[in-house]
Amino acid sequence: MPSSWSAHREVSPETSRLLIERAHEELVGGNTDDPRLQHIRPLVQDSWRRSLASLVGAEALPPLELTDEELEAYRSAHPLAGAMDMIRALLLPESDAGVVVAVGDAAGRLLWVEGDRGIRRLTSDMGFVAGANWSEQAVGTSAPGTALTLGRSVQIHGAEHFNRLVAPWSCTAAPVHDPETRRVLGVIDVTGGAEAATPQAQLLVDATARAVEGELLVARLRARAAAPARARARASVPANATATLRVLGRDRGLLEVSGAGGEAVAVLSGRHAEILLMLAVHRQGLSAERLTELVYGPDAGEGTLRPEMVRLRKVLERQAPQLVPASRPYRLSADLDTDAHQVLSLLGRGAHRVALAAYRGRVLPDSTAPGVEEFRDSVRIALREALLAEASVDVLLAYTDTDDGADDVDVLRLALEMLPARSPRRAGLVTRLERLAR
Repeated sequence: MPSSWSAHREVSPETSRLLIERAHEELVGGNTDDPRLQHIRPLVQDSWRRSLASLVGAEALPPLELTDEELEAYRSAHPLAGAMDMIRALLLPESDAGVVVAVGDAAGRLLWVEGDRGIRRLTSDMGFVAGANWSEQAVGTSAPGTALTLGRSVQIHGAEHFNRLVAPWSCTAAPVHDPETRRVLGVIDVTGGAEAATPQAQLLVDATARAVEGELLVARLRARAAAPARARARASVPANATATLRVLGRDRGLLEVSGAGGEAVAVLSGRHAEILLMLAVHRQGLSAERLTELVYGPDAGEGTLRPEMVRLRKVLERQAPQLVPASRPYRLSADLDTDAHQVLSLLGRGAHRVALAAYRGRVLPDSTAPGVEEFRDSVRIALREALLAEASVDVLLAYTDTDDGADDVDVLRLALEMLPARSPRRAGLVTRLERLAR
């Protein structure tokens, strides 16, 4: 760590605040080489530069991306919904705890904001409310957004925030990971005065995140143990149980079922994922001949599909009995969402940044099933066209960092046109375009 940062830790809090504020002003004003920046924590420096490259406004309010109706529906089905009582018990043991506790999703959108009423009234003025996007790309340096970016717990003190409106507050946040797949499910944040960003606060928030992950795993194990009983009595499956098939960036499907005694997760073979995906895409149902053609190709006989359907039914009877397909035509017995359809829905609502964050890669990238290849292309093209037509420059830049956008000349050129003349990102884009031209 630079000696200048070590020396900075010895100054008074007031001197530190003034130094940070001046360094921030210089950076936002375009002076990226100001010597004061050497006194800023490397974590904060890096985050400020990412915020600057994303063209985050230094005094802009975060975008409100979920209406009340959308928020209620979305968070009720979110994996962290069942852990909220635990989070409240660990982080808000008293009605007036002196802090605000927020829980957000993997894209940085706040789903729950609870705690001290007086502080909530004040923080709501800066857009710290449920439904708002607090990702680093939306509001710059903050504990929840930077924790999601880095994949670990983070503390941000007062003036270290990129957005000046947030400077009166300090915060600690930690991401919550899926206990089995390790993908990020969301983030837990504590915001308040200086006491919200102490070493003790970080230990507590970290411990809460780990406790939530443990609770999720226990709930899943219980759900799996109860699966045979649910298969024998499908009528007992709650009507509000939700099922999601995850196929983005995965060669094997991941089936998640929540609301049926907890959350059940099943890893599907590539073939079973292809069949389920085709039934989710063609919700009206498919004849045996058509489903065979979509999965195996036009030269396969109907007998090729039948034994695989028998095996798939057995898997679903154990994990998600409400989804067992009917036949003549083949049709799912309950709604099945997919992460690919979620991306398309977000694009349709104009939530480009969130859609891009949810796009984990192409649909079943190794699949050669004709129906999957067609759907894969339709999702990829829909994302690209929506970003070219309407996305902000920071979203375009994020897209150029993905496998799909890395060599997309049209996107690179558009991003270059939209960047201000003094942006540090321009040189990198020019280099990439020249390389592609060669």
